Amino acid sequence: MKINIPNWLIILGGLGMIFTAIIYPYIRHRVFDWYNDIKKLKPLNQEIAKTYGRYIQGLNFSFGLIAILFTQDLKNNTSLAVALTGLIAAYWTGKVITQFAYYPMYDIPKKKIFKIGAVLMNTMFVAFSLIFILLFVSNLTGYLM
Repeated sequence: MKINIPNWLIILGGLGMIFTAIIYPYIRHRVFDWYNDIKKLKPLNQEIAKTYGRYIQGLNFSFGLIAILFTQDLKNNTSLAVALTGLIAAYWTGKVITQFAYYPMYDIPKKKIFKIGAVLMNTMFVAFSLIFILLFVSNLTGYLM
């Protein structure tokens, strides 16, 4: 089974991932009031939470950059392409599962802009997951054949 994912779709996904990294601080601050919540933690826990936030932002940016700069390499059926697309697919699939399993329990501001933003962001997360699942399956089948 040959799956052909167009380069433009991978690049568009990469741009979306970079966008999520750039918008992440705004969402934490304006939508979730994250910084005020973090202040309630002990100093070490504050730093741990901030560090994990930076990890998320850094991974989103890095995965986006990889998708844009190494589009063909992500499709070449090598063991590294299998590993990397599998990692990115697992990351975004985990994000989607977490988003839908846990986040609906919390009160997110009801402003229209935030509701629209949530739909658009969730659509992007699902798209990133699907793009990289397809890339992973394509690479895996190509690698094993």
